[in-house]
Amino acid sequence: MKRFRILIVDDEVRITNFLSSKLKASGYEVLTASNGLEGLEQAQAQEPDMIILDVLMPKMNGLEMLKELRSFSSVPVVILTAKGADADRIKGLQLGADDYLPKPFNPDELVARIEAVKRRLQPREKPKISEVLNLEHVTIDFKKHHVLVRGEEQYLTRLEWLLLGQLISNAGRLMFYEELLTRVWGPEYRNDVQILRTSISRLRSKLEDDPDDPKLIRTIPKTGYIIDQPLA
Repeated sequence: MKRFRILIVDDEVRITNFLSSKLKASGYEVLTASNGLEGLEQAQAQEPDMIILDVLMPKMNGLEMLKELRSFSSVPVVILTAKGADADRIKGLQLGADDYLPKPFNPDELVARIEAVKRRLQPREKPKISEVLNLEHVTIDFKKHHVLVRGEEQYLTRLEWLLLGQLISNAGRLMFYEELLTRVWGPEYRNDVQILRTSISRLRSKLEDDPDDPKLIRTIPKTGYIIDQPLA
């Protein structure tokens, strides 16, 4: 059986070597790159199953690499940010990162987050909804994984499809923060409201005419989100 392949992109040799040893001992195949340019080359040539991506690097930093990566790949990405660097964390999530971890971190926590992302990659029971739905100005084809917004196709990441699927399969019902986090990210994330808010914001930017005045995905303050448009 093919081992799960992880690409580590970090310019700190000490961290790269340490993580490589830890992940190999946990049963993973490991690739490494020292900057964003090398990381993109490895991502294209080796097609890893997941990328661990540092933000602060020479030549091309992690956020720049992530932006370029998302133009051709939906591979899951966990970004490593400096402790307290909230702006980098939020920017990374907005660019399509699946998770984040502030440095310094416990390597066991990184392995746990990798396992959580792996679980999200497993085949799931499809939502009990029509294969093609029309919501306001949005047409969603769950079978082909196509989204048209006023006739123009929008690309959604795997995580965004999972989130949208949960909201639509529960249309008309308020989805609480904890419920969405548990169903999409896993029980370990049930209190991470920031990652949910950022992901909803990214999804709205692709689906809504005016993301600042959303009509499709509605916020219930301090509680959760709801799609209360009729399905057709």
